[in-house]
Amino acid sequence: MDSITHIVLGACIGDAVLSKKIGKKAMLVGAIAQSFPDFDFLGGLWLSLPENLYFHRGITHSFFFGFFMAFILAFVTQNIFRKQALPFKKLFIFFCLQMWLHDILDTCNSYGTGLLEPFSHHRFSFDLLFVADPFFTIPLIAAAIALLVLKTGSSFRKNWIVAGLFLPCMYLIYSVSNKDSVDEQVAKSLAKQEIQNTGFITTPTPFNTWLWYIMVPTDSGVHIGYRSVYDTKNYVTPFTFYPKNEQLLSSRENSNDVIYLKKFADSIYTIEKYNDSLIFTVPRFGRIAGWDKKPSAFNFQYYLNDGFDNTLVIQRGRAKEVDRNIFARMYYRIKGVGKE
Repeated sequence: MDSITHIVLGACIGDAVLSKKIGKKAMLVGAIAQSFPDFDFLGGLWLSLPENLYFHRGITHSFFFGFFMAFILAFVTQNIFRKQALPFKKLFIFFCLQMWLHDILDTCNSYGTGLLEPFSHHRFSFDLLFVADPFFTIPLIAAAIALLVLKTGSSFRKNWIVAGLFLPCMYLIYSVSNKDSVDEQVAKSLAKQEIQNTGFITTPTPFNTWLWYIMVPTDSGVHIGYRSVYDTKNYVTPFTFYPKNEQLLSSRENSNDVIYLKKFADSIYTIEKYNDSLIFTVPRFGRIAGWDKKPSAFNFQYYLNDGFDNTLVIQRGRAKEVDRNIFARMYYRIKGVGKE
């Protein structure tokens, strides 16, 4: 999830667990604890971009790392607040659960999280939430602001914490229900169109849980489609096929960049050529306007040309295609299509 979500979630939990001992400083401790796995951004200081893409949400997002770092953070925090006599065991459990919650929450979107590193390199993605979903995060932000404003002894603080944590949990359950409904109809659509179904992926489009992006990978490419939870049951989701074009990598397949990009993509990628540019795309990051605009480039575009600036690799497609009417068009697509 995005950094703001982790910060405000950690702050709310920190206040609930430690505020009786250290007051509002508990929110800062909680925010740091919940955000700690994302310190892997420092990998960008010495790793190449493809290596860093793969490193992110790797070892620092594992249960092993959270368990190990909880000892260190508990020791440091206990010494900082020595006068408050915080129990080491309580601090250890607090830091461990905060970081583990961060890791589990990150599995809810499509990036992939290495929960079992270094013992397994498998990346977990449950594709339940977009990486930044205001409907999930706003209750947490409201609760965190209220906790900052209210006095430490206020009886309303507990109510804000409960509401701030309860509403996102309910939204997550709602998203699970929407995903189940969409998956059922996607399976029927694939059967009607006689598209080989060896496993498909559905993930929410930006900032909502009603319009879902669909990927059906094959050995030769990937089928892409969209479905709203409000589409009628007999509506057949149209799919567009994007070839993998593996042959375009013939001269570069052994390069370090391509090796790490393939790992990062989990073998679901396409290669595109525009004029003299060779582009590695990762379809799981979607197409910002794909539901109503064809052709539409993938968001993740890594240029394999030497010397090309790939700093905005994950956001490049979004930056190209965003316009002022995009959310209005998304709203109309969410309303659903198809007639009984």
